[in-house]
Amino acid sequence: MPEYRKPNVDEILKEHSARIENTIKTANIEDFNYSQDYVNFKEEMAPELSRYERWCNSLGSAIRLNISQKEEEKIRKNLEIAHLDLEPWQPLTLSIMTFIIVFIVGLLMSVSIALVKGGIENFPIFFFLLIVIFALFLFYFVNGYSARLANKWRLKASSQMVPAILYIVIYMRHTPNLEKAVAFASQHLQYPLALDFKKVFYNVEIGKFSTIKESLDNYLENWRDYSTEFIEAFHLIESTLFEPDDTARTFTLEKALQVVLDGVYDKMLKFTHEVRSPLTNVYMLGVVLPTLGLALLPLASTMIGDMLKWYHVFILFNLIVPFFVFYLTDQIMFLRPGGYGETELLERNPLYPEYKDKKPYFTAFFICLPLFIIGLLPLIFQYTAIPEFLGLEKDYSFSQLGLGILGNDMFFDFREVGGKTVGPFGIGALILGIFFSLGIALFFSIAFKKKTKNLIKERENTKQLELEFNNSLFQLGNRIGNGTPPELAFGKVAESSKGLKTEDFFRRVNYNVMQMGLSVESAIFDDKRGALVYYPSDLIATSMRVLVESSKKGLSIAASSLMSISEYVKNIHKITNRLRDMLAEIVSDMKSNMTFLAPLLAGIVIGLAAMITSILSRLNFIQLGEVGSMFINIDSIMNMFNLTKMIPPYLLQISVGIYLIEIIFILSDTLVTIDSGEDKLETTHKTGINLKRGIMLYVLTAVVSIVSLFVLVAIVLGNLI
Repeated sequence: MPEYRKPNVDEILKEHSARIENTIKTANIEDFNYSQDYVNFKEEMAPELSRYERWCNSLGSAIRLNISQKEEEKIRKNLEIAHLDLEPWQPLTLSIMTFIIVFIVGLLMSVSIALVKGGIENFPIFFFLLIVIFALFLFYFVNGYSARLANKWRLKASSQMVPAILYIVIYMRHTPNLEKAVAFASQHLQYPLALDFKKVFYNVEIGKFSTIKESLDNYLENWRDYSTEFIEAFHLIESTLFEPDDTARTFTLEKALQVVLDGVYDKMLKFTHEVRSPLTNVYMLGVVLPTLGLALLPLASTMIGDMLKWYHVFILFNLIVPFFVFYLTDQIMFLRPGGYGETELLERNPLYPEYKDKKPYFTAFFICLPLFIIGLLPLIFQYTAIPEFLGLEKDYSFSQLGLGILGNDMFFDFREVGGKTVGPFGIGALILGIFFSLGIALFFSIAFKKKTKNLIKERENTKQLELEFNNSLFQLGNRIGNGTPPELAFGKVAESSKGLKTEDFFRRVNYNVMQMGLSVESAIFDDKRGALVYYPSDLIATSMRVLVESSKKGLSIAASSLMSISEYVKNIHKITNRLRDMLAEIVSDMKSNMTFLAPLLAGIVIGLAAMITSILSRLNFIQLGEVGSMFINIDSIMNMFNLTKMIPPYLLQISVGIYLIEIIFILSDTLVTIDSGEDKLETTHKTGINLKRGIMLYVLTAVVSIVSLFVLVAIVLGNLI
């Protein structure tokens, strides 16, 4: 009798594959790399990252580059922190492909320009060098984008560490269940830490880990090099699961929160010392030295002639120097530790559509349009037919305008040299050009103010409400601890909170319970009648949720939980104020430099440029030559100080104004990140304010210095000559 052999899996599949195929038609099923649940989860986590991922999956997958193991581990860690579904070689490939494409396009454009001009000897070396610098900047920016996204995610997530530990500690005081505590925290935290906690559960559900503790420990490894106190606090919380004594368990939970608070304070204290020197370097190398260098440009451009053009200054001060400042500030951002900063998620605010609305930009444009037109008047008069259509001349002298005391200089002062029009060199054109820079700054300032005005006001009101609510919360805990049911406690706290913003909240809850017959939970959380509809505050919502959950265990536990929240929030406010005091000196110094010293220096520089131009246009070298012709060669001096070869102050001023605007944008973002972490609303709001203050001071200083120095030159040289 033949021996029976059990068929293997492959043989069974081969035998029945045709019948299975005909039955379920697997050929029509789409091939997904992940389950649909995970795809939805990924879109929920980080929809704004999809564009970068698409670029990496397309252009970044053109070729596969081999990278070192150390670099691969570093990039992979950044990708995991930023929740990017990419391979480590894809971001590197994308950066190299970006560099190659820009380099080739720049080379082809340069060769084309040379051929159009008549030969390779006309190859635009400066233009090609600019393209290479731009390609290198793109390589740096794209190559470090994954690290930048990881740092952005880390800063925002770490600002929610203390609330996360607080929620878990409060929940585990009355229910020692880690799974439910983490779930409770994920429901009441904001993006992105809430989604990190959800992913901890997701990894258990898909079978990647067998227990919530294993999944949580794996997640905490991402914070190993960044926030050891966060890991230590979680380990203390996990240890309480094996603690039989309630007193010891409560002490350990409180210790976990204290570990996080102390760790955040110590790291921010160290950061305040480390960041001072880099910020000083940024200001000196990116603001002071370039601004002082501008003072030499008018005179230097007259001495070296055609070698220095206005577009050289524009490229240097509006492209290269801002890129350099961006690089320095970008490195400073990686120094900032987490655990402290703004935790509110802008996207969850009911007024968020106002922030995303594009109408403020159109409104600001129409408001600033007259300023743009005034700033471009010299070019409009010189290069368009509008003056002839209006019956006006292309230029007027000061005498024709009734300002004979200023001489016979032309208001715009364009000059013909070798068949080409150069200029404008006139004082009038320079003053009008200032309005162009003013228009650009006010365009962003007005738009940003309209986008953030109501949001900032609501945030300030919410913070004031939370500050008052913390004291009322302590009273509520006392009332419940004395045996008063929550249904009655709200009315009594409302009576003792007269005159405060929180009075209305407690009265609404009391009215819903007593008059509408709702439960405490419905009176607070109902979508239509709940009191929280009128108070969009995470602190209030979380406190009330803790009250509802803990009251199921008894009034004493509910009272203890509320009083604990009140005490912990009070400690957080103390540490926050202490850290702001430590950062205040650094932030105030940089803010004063950005909105006072830099605009002041730039305005004086523009005045000096106007004075040099006025002197060169007024000096009569022929009369001076009657005195000094035996000693010096007058023709050489006249060629050396040729007015028509210098950079027109009008164009120099526009470059300086745009440079100041760019610097204010970069430094405002840096200072907000140092002070508040990742906070888009505060960045936009502060940038608008700083632009208005800085450019207003620049315009005022520039106009005063231009007019005063020009009048001084007109009087002194008029008498001398």
